[in-house]
Amino acid sequence: MKGNRFAWGREHCTPSPCYRHMDTDWTPIAIAAGWAIILGGAGGALTEIGQWYRELRKPLWQPPDWLFGPAWTIILGLAGWSFYVGLTAAPTPEARAGVWALFIANFVLHFLWSPLFFKLKRPDWALAENVFLWLSVAALMVVLPRLAGDSFAGWLNVPYFIWVSFAFMLNLKIVQLNRPFGKEATAS
Repeated sequence: MKGNRFAWGREHCTPSPCYRHMDTDWTPIAIAAGWAIILGGAGGALTEIGQWYRELRKPLWQPPDWLFGPAWTIILGLAGWSFYVGLTAAPTPEARAGVWALFIANFVLHFLWSPLFFKLKRPDWALAENVFLWLSVAALMVVLPRLAGDSFAGWLNVPYFIWVSFAFMLNLKIVQLNRPFGKEATAS
């Protein structure tokens, strides 16, 4: 199977017993899975659904709180898969470095949103940061396929893009319904 990322066959088997196995480099799988698991875990750990959050005015169209965990699990799983595709399909070391840059930038921007919104109680700052997160996800859809030479890598990020776009609108509405925040809120 020329061009396949996996080598199948008996050439790597020990004499007895001989099992068919997949000869693959697990490093990109571990990196991509670790990226998704760390982001999902950190997002969950930094999301505090406490009294402050419950008292915020929210639009009627906000999804129920229980939906966010499963949604992010699926979205980050697909994005992690795209990271794996990007790492394994990038044809040159420079292209792989570009893949790394995209996912490191996205990791930092994704990670920052929850502490801004929930820990610092600044939905307005989280909204401003969300613009950069949205741009990083757009880059995963547009730039990643060019680096990897594989459009599938970009398509895997479409749910991420849709969800972050929706989250931006939700964040905007929460800011509109509840401002001011920070010192301005305590002064009024």
